[in-house]
Amino acid sequence: MERPATSIHGQWTTRWAFVLAATGSAVGLGNIWKFPYIAGENGGGAFVLVYLLCIACIGLPVMMAEVMIGRRGRQNPVNALATLAKEELAHPSWKYLGWSGIAAGIFILSYYSVIAGQAMAYVFRAFSGVFEGVTPDGAQSIYDALSGDPERLLAWHTIFMIITMTVVARGVQHGLEKSVRFLMPALFALLLLLVGYAANTGEYFNQAVSFLFTPDFSKLTSEGVLIAMGHAFFTLSLGMGAIMVYGSYLSQDASITKVSISISIMDTLVAVLAGLAIFPLVFANGMEPGAGPGLIFVTMPIAFGHIAGGQFFGGLFFVLLVFAAWSSAISLIEPAAAWLVENKDISRRRACVLIGGTVWTIGLLTVFSFNIGQTWTLFGKTAFDLFDFLTANIMLPLGGLFIAIFAGWFMKQSSTTEELAIQQPIFYYGWRILIRYITPTAIVIVFLKGLMDAFGL
Repeated sequence: MERPATSIHGQWTTRWAFVLAATGSAVGLGNIWKFPYIAGENGGGAFVLVYLLCIACIGLPVMMAEVMIGRRGRQNPVNALATLAKEELAHPSWKYLGWSGIAAGIFILSYYSVIAGQAMAYVFRAFSGVFEGVTPDGAQSIYDALSGDPERLLAWHTIFMIITMTVVARGVQHGLEKSVRFLMPALFALLLLLVGYAANTGEYFNQAVSFLFTPDFSKLTSEGVLIAMGHAFFTLSLGMGAIMVYGSYLSQDASITKVSISISIMDTLVAVLAGLAIFPLVFANGMEPGAGPGLIFVTMPIAFGHIAGGQFFGGLFFVLLVFAAWSSAISLIEPAAAWLVENKDISRRRACVLIGGTVWTIGLLTVFSFNIGQTWTLFGKTAFDLFDFLTANIMLPLGGLFIAIFAGWFMKQSSTTEELAIQQPIFYYGWRILIRYITPTAIVIVFLKGLMDAFGL
């Protein structure tokens, strides 16, 4: 299999377009929904500091490796790895790493779409004033009524999948690029607007700033360090083929190091801004910052329901969630769609229908796991819990680990030097040491910790 000079799908028109697209892939519900509550559960400032260190030492090196493999291969993850394995005289079974990423993306999107659908439903609830004066029991009842109704949950899941497939079907420049050029600026604008709104809480905003940026290492446990390490890896959308296929559309003159750093900074900025938007409202209402996963769908409606302008800004908050989920979802479907177009000689539109239909069908299991299928369990887990566990604790860490191993140990130094084009040798060798030794070790630690937690060891 020859290595093509450019992708048959086209390429990003500018380096900035790639940065926006990859940031859109990385920025998702994890930044706005998960980061604030895990920071809250693990002491705030000290956790954020460790998280930033993990981004630099784990997330950034793997992102550079994944973009490098994608751009050098210029194909979907399966074909790119097969081509590069042959070129680097490695075993052809490396192509299965590409399959793992595609499968992970499909499984993730199957339940991600359901959660995003819930966020879409909450947009209308917030703007219509449903949360005004709501009590904790009332907020829980609103969430239970939505998740407990399979028909409504299925309808929102279907709508979200349709808008996702519509974007991907239009191609790289007319679909993916156009969408992220709108979604990402809109997402940042909404975030800044919500942060400005939260700043009006005065002392509570100052309390949030202190909580997020004042390190208190007495509250940081070894488990908190591992959580920071794991989230730094997962938040950048690594190990699922999305960044790799986006890298295949990157022009040859773009600096992989610079774009990877830009993506890491923007992704982290979104997470921190989300904390600054959320925590002042949490503190102003006397609620706990470590509220867990219910922070978004239960705690935040209570907060917006008891402050001036909460109806409008609550609606904007859930619009923000939908935009973040949408920008990630289009990246999750792209690797599989690209494989079908390249290998089965079918149109992009048909490929999107096939992949989207498959994802939608698998997503039914997640829809029903919140209601009529709550008792359908495997290893004590519902379908939603099982998909989340398999992807977050097994498929993504292993995908990231093998990407690091392939880039660090199986690609020739001359190949990585040529593709990364890092001018200063000290920075290149710094990346090489990280990708060969430090990053794989950290990923293995996170992987083993995830398995031990899952099995109560």
